[in-house]
Amino acid sequence: MNPILKVLLVILLILVVVFVVLYFLGRKMQKKQAEQQATMDAVAQNLSLYIIDKARLKPAEANLPKIVVDSIPKYMRRFKLPIAKVKAGPRIMSLICDEQVFAQILPKQEVKATVSGIYITSAKRIRGPIPEPKKKKKFLDRFRKKTAEAAAADTTNKKNSSKKDKKGK
Repeated sequence: MNPILKVLLVILLILVVVFVVLYFLGRKMQKKQAEQQATMDAVAQNLSLYIIDKARLKPAEANLPKIVVDSIPKYMRRFKLPIAKVKAGPRIMSLICDEQVFAQILPKQEVKATVSGIYITSAKRIRGPIPEPKKKKKFLDRFRKKTAEAAAADTTNKKNSSKKDKKGK
């Protein structure tokens, strides 16, 4: 048997094993997530919140309860979480937001929110329009904008030069 064929066969076998393992891990994680979602839905409550501030902070800096910070895995402690500082009745708390909710809310506004523990799962503004989240600029958009402006300038220069040629004749 050709040695190259043997190497390809071994690589193919390894890939098949990896895909099978990932498939079963994915199914297990999917079941786990469905259970967690059911638990979150069971303990969810609707509250009226006043958003004081929102920011992306590390869990240690976010003024979260000590038990919550201790239960976060070590590899996640370095990442910044979307945190909203809110006033619910007389209490001021720091709550973790869903990414979509974090983009939707603005500081100094009142919202009706669905809160599950210390996690804001949805929010609806009480007064005024819903703000549209800012679009993130991509790296290449800067260059595309410049090239579009340059192309527009070229067409205006051509129009101006053609008008001068017509006047000069």
